[in-house]
Amino acid sequence: MVDLRPVGYVIGLIIAVLGVTMAVPFLVGVALGDGNAPDFAVSALGTTVIGGLTALACQNRSGHSLSLRQAFLLTLGIWFLVPLFGALPFMIGEPGARFIDAYFEAVSGITTTGSSVFVGVDALPPGVTLWRGMLNWLGGLGIAFIAMIFLPVMRVGGMQFFRTEGFDTLGKVLPRATDIARDLFVVYAALTLACMTVYAGLGMAPLDSVAHAFATIATGGFSPHAASFTGYSAPILYAASLFMLLGSFPYIRYVQLLRGSAAPLWRDAQVRGYLGWVAAGVGAVALWRAATSPQALEPAFREALFNLVSIMSSTGFAEGDFPVWGSFPMVVALWLGIIGACSGSSAAGLSVFRVQIMFSALAAQIRRIHAPDRIAPVRYAGRAVDADTMDAIVLYLGAYIVTFGLIALLIGETGVDFESALFASWTSIGNIGYSYGPMVVETGTFIDFPDMAKALMILAMIMGRLSLLSVLVIFLPRVWRD
Repeated sequence: MVDLRPVGYVIGLIIAVLGVTMAVPFLVGVALGDGNAPDFAVSALGTTVIGGLTALACQNRSGHSLSLRQAFLLTLGIWFLVPLFGALPFMIGEPGARFIDAYFEAVSGITTTGSSVFVGVDALPPGVTLWRGMLNWLGGLGIAFIAMIFLPVMRVGGMQFFRTEGFDTLGKVLPRATDIARDLFVVYAALTLACMTVYAGLGMAPLDSVAHAFATIATGGFSPHAASFTGYSAPILYAASLFMLLGSFPYIRYVQLLRGSAAPLWRDAQVRGYLGWVAAGVGAVALWRAATSPQALEPAFREALFNLVSIMSSTGFAEGDFPVWGSFPMVVALWLGIIGACSGSSAAGLSVFRVQIMFSALAAQIRRIHAPDRIAPVRYAGRAVDADTMDAIVLYLGAYIVTFGLIALLIGETGVDFESALFASWTSIGNIGYSYGPMVVETGTFIDFPDMAKALMILAMIMGRLSLLSVLVIFLPRVWRD
């Protein structure tokens, strides 16, 4: 039997902290005369009390380290249970959403997906607008921490490749989690503050600059406006593109940069590959748009840059009429969204390093076919990829493709048209947040989806956020055996 008390203790503390953070939109609401402020006070009190009592009930096991099974259950429990409490402000008062819609919105925020079921977000109270951005920011911070600490240790989807590579450069095989957490928070907060300052300096309204900065650095995509970034000036769009890129780089490189070592960031094969694919996609789409429409090259480049960076970084902001440019830009966007950005960040998707390793494996296999006696090891960033890592990556890619197709099929069975179901699965499992299809074109949200389709998207968002296998592994009987 798995002892759940250490898991309950950590989850209880996280829920209590979540309740404390609700004081921020409460105070903002009071300052701005928002009638929804008391609802945040009720939500904060209830969340803090329940989280605190849970932690107290499990406190006698707090000093024990987590086993591998407990680590899996902890990561899963956080992303299923924390949104339950994050949804409270959405159900109490304005907007007064139903549970499934409030939970969808909270899961989308915490997993930094950015998909929404709220229509007319421009009219939401300031506190609710801020809370949506805060959910993105808190989820992005938590995901970055888990991607750096938990997933390499749990050997999920080939992430064990980074267990030594990432942490040996800090001087130890695995430094204390508190040290990494402190440095990560400093980097994350500094990027957010810089983004917020730039947005405000370029003319964005104060609340918009805060909410957008939270969502940008977290690669979350929640915007205070239904039109997202449409209508903002060119400098703001270029700045947003830059910060979305920065938010989707491996955070271990920023920690190393903070400690005085900049070389690993410039030498990182993921970063170089990521920037190369972004440049290729943006260049191809911009030139195609300029050649097939009356639009000038610079606006075409700007809109392609913003939207494709938003999609590949799994942020989900939108600008202009990019979805109606035609089939070629959408095919490019579809593939970039599937690839995703860098592992070790808050971005999602297959991840650049897995795709790079698969290309390396394909090249090695072609060399073996040409010269059967030749030794052609699979290498990545100058290192040989061991068989265990290769098997994990192949398993992950297979699971991703199967899950993507299965979720799309199941959503379609709820009555959603094929195109909308396909893009709903794509945007959920990749935590992209970009909405497209006949059922979302009218409102720009997923409000018209049946409740079962929303539930499937919730599951897909969490599975995509936790690299699929972290969720699937708990269904193995051996996980529950002593």
